[in-house]
Amino acid sequence: MAGLIYLVLPFASVGGVVGLYVTGEYLSVPASVGFIAVWGTSILNGVVLISFVRELREKGMSIEESVRKACSQRFRPVMMTAATTVLGLAPFLAASGLGSEVQKPLAIVVICGLTTATMMTMVVMPMLYRWFDDVPEKKTPSQPESLPSVAIAENPTNNG
Repeated sequence: MAGLIYLVLPFASVGGVVGLYVTGEYLSVPASVGFIAVWGTSILNGVVLISFVRELREKGMSIEESVRKACSQRFRPVMMTAATTVLGLAPFLAASGLGSEVQKPLAIVVICGLTTATMMTMVVMPMLYRWFDDVPEKKTPSQPESLPSVAIAENPTNNG
């Protein structure tokens, strides 16, 4: 499952790099710190979603059911994590005073990286989950367990 959660990192990285390219900023130390922040938040969002999917799977739900329910019930926590970070860094983009050259690359990387990582977490990761699922399917009451067939042989000798 860790591999599935780590798949979000390239999307977060691409978002940050594209954001730097579009705005004309360079990869600097503050931008690198922004990448570290984006990766941490992206991993956290992936853990929130996938851990709930696994919890539902262990309770006996099918893959499709558990993914749908997890995405609908964990949409708000994932979006709130991303939204609070993006809104908290938005003023850094508009800064023009002393130190703004340090704040802007960090804010650009985090905002653009979180945008792509959040989309990956909520859209692509659920689709990829079935490849990484290792929870065995539980039998539902409608699926009868197969009983071993027992051959009852008649006793050829009559002792009685």
